[in-house]
Amino acid sequence: MKTLIIVIIVLLSVATTPWTLKKALDRNLRTGQPGQPAESGRKEKPMRKLLVVIDMQNDFIDGALGTAEAAEIVPAVRSKIRQYAPEDIFVTMDTHGPDYLKTQEGENLPVEHCIRGSEGWQIRSDIAVLLESAAIYEKPTFGSMKLAEDLRRISENESIELELIGLCTDICVVSNALLLKAAMPQVRISVDPACCAGVTPQKHAAALETMRSCQIHIE
Repeated sequence: MKTLIIVIIVLLSVATTPWTLKKALDRNLRTGQPGQPAESGRKEKPMRKLLVVIDMQNDFIDGALGTAEAAEIVPAVRSKIRQYAPEDIFVTMDTHGPDYLKTQEGENLPVEHCIRGSEGWQIRSDIAVLLESAAIYEKPTFGSMKLAEDLRRISENESIELELIGLCTDICVVSNALLLKAAMPQVRISVDPACCAGVTPQKHAAALETMRSCQIHIE
């Protein structure tokens, strides 16, 4: 009887050993390391890239403050906008009232422009049609604090990159780029010079160099 019990124990041990080894091997194959738990299968969200379109308004293209260089970038701006989903596009509009000439900006730049409701204030029509679902920020000065605050909040919940395009490189583009960099120093910010124009080509180049010095990528 005792001998029979020993035989049964040995047979059970032999029978169960392969299953135990197989289970351990399967676990190690899933984790890549012995003794480590299997991966949960969760993946990090991909980097979300956002586009900021600065002041592509009639007065800055071919209106009161328009330039040939501003008109030339319109096709490139349209092409760039098409590369982004509508929910990933943020737009600024320079917006002034009838008392513009009495403001500090008006005293330094006595040219009425982007008066709310005027044709010059409107975003150029062939660009506006691409921005119908975008978030739009009206701003009475060069940079938009509200835009910077909203994008900073987004950056607190997900990984983002920012790309800026628009007008004018040496005034509103550089102002917003530096505001955004100050609000989100760890977020990668870039500017596409082919989609920007300055008051003059020289000022365009100088603004790009200023932004490059502040660790904004010029691409």
